[in-house]
Amino acid sequence: MTLRYISQGDEVDKIGIITLNGYFNYGNRLQNYALQETLKSFGYEVETVIVDDRRLDMSTSEVIAKKLNILKEESLSGTFRIISKKLKDRLNQEAIAKRTKLFKDFTNRHISESKYKVTQKGLDEKYEKTYSFFVAGSDQIWNPKYVNLPEIYFLTFTEKKKRIAYAASFGISNIPSEFKERYVEYLNGMSYISLREGDGAKIVEELTGNKAPVLLDPSLLLNKQQWLDISKKPDNIADNMKGKYLLTYFVEGMDKKTEKEIKKTADRLNLPIINMGDINDKEGYISGPSQFIWYINNCSVLCTDSFHGTAFSILLQTPFIVYKRAGANSIYSRIDTLLDKFDLNSRKIENIKEDNDLLKVDFTHTVAILKSERKKAENYLKVALK
Repeated sequence: MTLRYISQGDEVDKIGIITLNGYFNYGNRLQNYALQETLKSFGYEVETVIVDDRRLDMSTSEVIAKKLNILKEESLSGTFRIISKKLKDRLNQEAIAKRTKLFKDFTNRHISESKYKVTQKGLDEKYEKTYSFFVAGSDQIWNPKYVNLPEIYFLTFTEKKKRIAYAASFGISNIPSEFKERYVEYLNGMSYISLREGDGAKIVEELTGNKAPVLLDPSLLLNKQQWLDISKKPDNIADNMKGKYLLTYFVEGMDKKTEKEIKKTADRLNLPIINMGDINDKEGYISGPSQFIWYINNCSVLCTDSFHGTAFSILLQTPFIVYKRAGANSIYSRIDTLLDKFDLNSRKIENIKEDNDLLKVDFTHTVAILKSERKKAENYLKVALK
């Protein structure tokens, strides 16, 4: 996305991004970078304000109770997956440390982060005044199951005229009853709201009576070359591997049935498998955001349950297959919205009938859709940042 709009007011010079912080999720780091670069292209200085969303008024027992409630909402198999993952993590500390370093290196190199934090007490006034706007960035920032202090991600620490949401996500289809009253207040306190998926727009209309636009995830606002410029070939990949492997990226892991199906597919296509999200495949697992882009751009086909895996496949025009995420809390609305928008529902696993369909995807129509959707995003931001 190439934007050239620059505000005429000299007083408008700095924007603070509020999003989920961390050094473990590809989509989070990449959408954060993309939103930063998009806002910079409007002529602003941009930095991500670090969030410390620990509840100062929550005891250790309450924290444990919240985690147990999350487990209760999972199916038996989902609970088993979560516990198994934690046990695996303990046994693979070295691999996790190497992977985390790659994420931190990417952040240090490409994302400008604040030296101070916004907490339950808010943001120090002397820092808050230095920003002309705050943009609540994409990702599941409004998911009450993910965040301890949702009010921070609704920007309640600053005045209403500075509060903008770009492609925010609730990550769920319905807000739990115990959060509705607060969410009505938070949403009505925003100056501008846009969502990443259709279910989010429905929630906003249900709670406030207002319609909000559904806009592209920030990762799709940058063009292919902009992403390739910050991609990096993994150290352990030989040059002759380009375009000659099947890549998997499953956020919640693969169930046995899916694993067997993908193995059979790889055998039929005579392709080795690289598992980017599986800690059992150390070479694929120890990858940072820059390697994530390289892997997707250079694989023969990507098998994934990930929103951002799907988004980058569309952007990089890489053949891909979408699987429903395992577990009772499957979050599928965002991928549905994405596939509907780009007319690519044919890439759902249940719609692929022959091997020939695996590696052949017509992306020609997506170019015009991207152009149109980027224009919508540009127009929204021009108005919000006036």
